[in-house]
Amino acid sequence: MAAQIELNEEQQMLLETAADFCRNQSPMGKVRAGINEQVSVDAAVWQQMVELGWLGITIPEEHGGLGLGLSHVVPIMESMGRHLMGSPLFATVMATQAILTSGSETQMSDWLPKIAAGTAASIALTEADGNWNLEEVSATGTIHGDTIRLAGNKTFVLDAIEAAVIVASVRIDDQPRLVLIDQSCLPTGALERETVIDETRRSYSLCLDEVSVAADQLLPASDFAAIEQTAMILLCAEITGGMAGVLHVIVDYLTTRKQFDKHIGGYQALKHPTVQILLGLEAARSHLYHAATTLDQPDELTRRIALHSAKAQGSEAFAFAGDRAIQFHGGFGFTYECDAQLFLRRALWCQYQFGDERYHRQRLAPLLLDQSA
Repeated sequence: MAAQIELNEEQQMLLETAADFCRNQSPMGKVRAGINEQVSVDAAVWQQMVELGWLGITIPEEHGGLGLGLSHVVPIMESMGRHLMGSPLFATVMATQAILTSGSETQMSDWLPKIAAGTAASIALTEADGNWNLEEVSATGTIHGDTIRLAGNKTFVLDAIEAAVIVASVRIDDQPRLVLIDQSCLPTGALERETVIDETRRSYSLCLDEVSVAADQLLPASDFAAIEQTAMILLCAEITGGMAGVLHVIVDYLTTRKQFDKHIGGYQALKHPTVQILLGLEAARSHLYHAATTLDQPDELTRRIALHSAKAQGSEAFAFAGDRAIQFHGGFGFTYECDAQLFLRRALWCQYQFGDERYHRQRLAPLLLDQSA
């Protein structure tokens, strides 16, 4: 029997708190004003997020966290996606999960208490070839005594300039591995700001040439599957929130704009696609919270099916919603001043990060066929 999809008490509290916080701290005017800022969030707002305990949700209590599961981050990321709120939280949670699932006790003791106390972190997995298979890595690491010399380039390293540590994937002895790179180890010019479709992001390329780290910064395990699953659940949460946000923009416009003394929302050519977006949102949220219920379950197959399904459905539905939002606004929709532009850019970013819908359906098909067999 399938697990019932419902929020527990902690998740419901997090959802309500996050919804209020993001609505107050990330109005659309502030989102637009912050696009050209160097950092993605004010230090005071970040400190409030720390005080709310968001950075320590998945960190065990012995390391200063709350000791809750990754599913408890979902309501927060959904609310942030709803209001296009930028912050290093996404990247920090990714790095935290990498350390939790692949790090040693010493590495966890070194970094997890700092992260729970407000230290931002990031993760560097993607390379210029755009390969979505995280274990196919071109960047390299060569062990020389007590030092690992790195080489290669990483892209889409989120909020890297604010991160005290970056977890990077490299190939060592022909095996994909993970290493911790302290910000102090990076030479000047190693990080370069990228121009990406979603301007609310702070994305950087990372040049690993001439970067060396101590050999004890090599993570003993390399659980890329857990990292991919973390990325998918966080992206699906942002997608669901983003769809709610763009639907609000659409409905607000359709119920205020008039043609021939009639609100344009009354025309079937606009009404029916809007209902389709609503149905897509409800499906995305159902997939999201079903996937969240599988995160702490031992059944790996069920978890993978749920996550691939959520990412495939959400990617397609959000991209459709963003595109329709532009079209519904007519000529104004194609101008930069239209808020629908920001949601479409977020939709395209989420769609192609860690695999688009076609990629995940290709991954999903053999899982479903094997299960039916």
